[in-house]
Amino acid sequence: MKGSIFSLLTSLFLFLSLSTASPVGQDAGNLAKRVSAGSLQQVTNYGSNPSGTKMYIYVPRKLASSPGVVVAIHYCTGTAQAYYTGSPYAQLAEQYGFIVIYPESPYSGTCWDVSSKAALTHNGGGDSNSIANMVTWTTQQYKVDTSKIFVTGSSSGAMMTNVMAATYPELFKAASLYNGVPAGCFYSAANQADAWNSTCAQGKSITTPQHWGDIARAMYPGYTGSRPRMQIYHGSVDTTLYPENYQETCKQWANIFGYNYNAPQSTKNNSPQSGYTTTTWGPNVQGILASGVGHTVPIHGSGDMDWFGFSGSGSSNGGSPGSGSSPSTTTSTNGGSQTTTSVSTQPTGGSPGSGGGTVPQWGQCGGNGWTGPTQCAAGFTCTVSNPWYSQCL
Repeated sequence: MKGSIFSLLTSLFLFLSLSTASPVGQDAGNLAKRVSAGSLQQVTNYGSNPSGTKMYIYVPRKLASSPGVVVAIHYCTGTAQAYYTGSPYAQLAEQYGFIVIYPESPYSGTCWDVSSKAALTHNGGGDSNSIANMVTWTTQQYKVDTSKIFVTGSSSGAMMTNVMAATYPELFKAASLYNGVPAGCFYSAANQADAWNSTCAQGKSITTPQHWGDIARAMYPGYTGSRPRMQIYHGSVDTTLYPENYQETCKQWANIFGYNYNAPQSTKNNSPQSGYTTTTWGPNVQGILASGVGHTVPIHGSGDMDWFGFSGSGSSNGGSPGSGSSPSTTTSTNGGSQTTTSVSTQPTGGSPGSGGGTVPQWGQCGGNGWTGPTQCAAGFTCTVSNPWYSQCL
């Protein structure tokens, strides 16, 4: 009898304890309520954090009912606080009602790990995994519109932006990056986290669009879903991450989406501003080379809002691989006004290097199988980088 009473009392005690304790899900839900709007706040328990990456968040005072999210990733030597104060995303969040996530690197020097196998693998346990978990937490806590989740970054943050787009394509609808390198370019053969790769940084990692595309696809084997639209900024005189990385990054994403890198859809000089050249391979890949600009191109907040679709002039729909189109236009400026002429830039056979026209600084002008123009613009020389790639320097 005593045993039965003891069992009954134990069960009652457990019932009362469980009924007064906050369930894990409820506690997590209350955590979001403790994040003050209108200031940068740290979130310490956003879920699994295999690399020890810190999470900071900005929730606008004017939060949309189903808000979007922008993940803004800082540069080497930077912090979440520095990128919060030095970038326009918090102010833009108040205008458009989205949430900004500011990850902070756990490493000395605060560069991002874009070199280890863990970081370059979907759910591999590196920085990319931790950042993805920040997105998941925010999505659950704030009833986020999952068609409005984007990622951006500068320098090392731009490298991580490319890695996030490759390792977690299902999370993001678009990306904008400022002076980075292709996803996987900083890979460490020694599997070292947060490693520096001088070969890549100095623009010596030159390969084919197919190879770069294969590298990105290998970061999430078997994935066949939509991928984020990519907008790639780079400075033409960057001496930290050399401008060759601009072409290599554009090659990577052009291949991912099935575009012909050698036949862009359009090229516009002095766009989006004087001295910038915008090259569009299709609706999902756009490159913007800033002439005379070093490391790094200033953040173009309004351009990012266009690209992400917040301002109404862009598209936030994720693109599907293989959705490339062949029509092409070339835009030039004449006396301040733009003239657009439709031209065919698809290879039509013939020997390599038989294409007409001129190539601007840093553009491709030769290589095995190259059928595009070989004549560089005045002041530049077609220089061999490797058997597959020559460019105007």
